[in-house]
Amino acid sequence: MQRKQYTLEFKQQVLREVHEVGNAAQVARRHSLTPKMVYNWMERSKHHDWQTTSPEAKKVASYIASYAEFKELETENDKLKKILGDKDLEIAILRDMLKKPS
Repeated sequence: MQRKQYTLEFKQQVLREVHEVGNAAQVARRHSLTPKMVYNWMERSKHHDWQTTSPEAKKVASYIASYAEFKELETENDKLKKILGDKDLEIAILRDMLKKPS
C-alpha cells in the first residue's frame, strides 16, 4: 500500500478549517482523512510556525512548552528546590553554631 502525499496548500487549507470549526475529527471526516493525520499536521505546524517567526513577533506571542519540555523543566525545578533546601538547612546549622557559646 502506497502512502498518499498531500500538498502543502491542502494541509494549510485543512488546518485553517480546523481552526475555524474547532473540531479536527469533523474536518478530517469531511476530507476523508484520519483524525490522527490532522492532529499530526497541527503539531508540526505549531513547531514550524515558532521556528520561522521573527524574534520581534515572539516577544508578543506566548510560547507553550511541549510535554517533554515541560517535564524537563519540572525535573530541573525539583532539583533546584532540593539544592535550595539543603543550603537553607546548612545556613540554619551554621547560625545555631554561632549562637552557642564555646
